[in-house]
Amino acid sequence: MHGCGGTGEQYAQMTQYNSLSEQKGFIMIFPSTKKDSNCWEVNTTKGLSRDAGGDNQSLVSMIKYTIQKYNADPTKVFSTGSSSGCMMTNVLMATYPDVIAAGSCYSGVAAGCLAGSPGASPGSANPNCANGQVIKTQDQWVAQVKAMYPEYNGSYPRMATWHGTADTLVKIPNLGEQLKEWSGLLGVSFTKNATNTPQSGYTQIVYGDGTKLVGYSAQGVGHTVPVHEADDLTWFGL
Repeated sequence: MHGCGGTGEQYAQMTQYNSLSEQKGFIMIFPSTKKDSNCWEVNTTKGLSRDAGGDNQSLVSMIKYTIQKYNADPTKVFSTGSSSGCMMTNVLMATYPDVIAAGSCYSGVAAGCLAGSPGASPGSANPNCANGQVIKTQDQWVAQVKAMYPEYNGSYPRMATWHGTADTLVKIPNLGEQLKEWSGLLGVSFTKNATNTPQSGYTQIVYGDGTKLVGYSAQGVGHTVPVHEADDLTWFGL
């Protein structure tokens, strides 16, 4: 999923996923949103709920259509995106944990960080979230996500999330808040930092045995962290 101001077509051209899908035999969906400066709906009550008519429900409709039309494997559905697309990856995983098997995304915020904001774009949003000033306890994040789909008692998707330390648009504290949220939902605790992983200047933040949750802090990198397609595919098991 593209960032604010972008389109699905642009994101397809910016990344190598399409050519990789041809090589490896998976299906890509590159959706577009036209609302709020082309930013995904991650702020409204309906957008942060299940089956309430938000962008998240539209995306799941696309996924279900694609599975049916192409006889795709419903247990291997993955989400990725940059900036606003990473924000929606968090929301999609929170509201449709039974649809998305895993996510990997770049320079976003925790699901629910923008709840109640008048908009989701840099021009319309409450700036506190992007500025890294929405800080909650793990229990508060978990409760917020569980309230998005209260009937659900199953497991949540695996998450890899990337962020640059020099990001001035969506500030680095948002990485820590995502890791708090997902470590609570996945029931894993911080175990270690692996420096210069997967490349020089990047630190991999490992939770549990590293199979359910990892973060990546990119030293000196701004908004947004470059897409690491090969690492995403490894994370997704593709």
